[in-house]
Amino acid sequence: MDAAAFLADLEAKPAALLALLDDLPSWPDVGRGPLLLAGMGSSFFAADVAARRLRRHGIVAISELASVEASLPASPGLTLVAVTASGRSAETLALLQAHQGTSATIALTNDCSAATPADDVVHMRAGIETGGVACRSYLHTLVALLALEQRLSGVDLRLIERVKRSAAAIAYLLDRRHGWLPPVIEAIEGTEGLWLLAPAERVSSALQGALMVREGPRRVADGCETGDWNHVDVYLTKTVDYRAVLFAGSRFDSDALNWMRERQSHVVVIGADPDDVAATVRYPGDDDEIIALLTEVLVAELIAARWWLGSES
Repeated sequence: MDAAAFLADLEAKPAALLALLDDLPSWPDVGRGPLLLAGMGSSFFAADVAARRLRRHGIVAISELASVEASLPASPGLTLVAVTASGRSAETLALLQAHQGTSATIALTNDCSAATPADDVVHMRAGIETGGVACRSYLHTLVALLALEQRLSGVDLRLIERVKRSAAAIAYLLDRRHGWLPPVIEAIEGTEGLWLLAPAERVSSALQGALMVREGPRRVADGCETGDWNHVDVYLTKTVDYRAVLFAGSRFDSDALNWMRERQSHVVVIGADPDDVAATVRYPGDDDEIIALLTEVLVAELIAARWWLGSES
């Protein structure tokens, strides 16, 4: 893993997204039975959001960590979508093998040269991540799963338009980072950790963002769904030097912000401009849930890159 190469991978996001539009992931026929979406780490974060989105269309879809002891049993009516960017995740390969020959199986991967025990393979086309961190592959996983949603639901998500706008929004944040990133870093530079909150529909942004902070600079970080935060994480605001990044868009944002203001926590808000917070970050299209899903995690990734590079200097 390499901090400078990780930053370069982030800087390549807009071009990689636009290149993906030339050959969007093509999914094989998927039956009408239930869908099981599984993976580990970043792959699971994306699968979890995708399954939730599919259920909104009335499609029976669940997400699982591939390491689960048992889930939906293998059956001819089930389709397993196994996400493994490397194509080599041991847990995901084992789950594929358990369903092989009974369920329909599809592997979503960034490395089609890897031998995967799946009926079909879908290539996410994220390219080589020289930093050794799954950042572009996470983003391309989301796009691939949105393409699956569009196909199965029959709903026009305007995916090409939204991916183009997301690439532009990512470029916007990258080009202006020297303006918005320093006040963000100042606000969250605490002594005990970083907490990230996001709506259920985009909870992957909080989970992936926290993972980037743990994986690169090796700092304490955790992600939480905003509504659930009020039940499981609010307690820490009373006892620790609480520093938070809130990805806006939950109807429970105000509840979380009120608790953090009352207890003098330091909060950065992405995608909105509430009063009395330490800093805010806006970008074009941040009121669109798909553009936000594809764009906002870059803020956490750039925080991680800054801290990681600083730890090596």
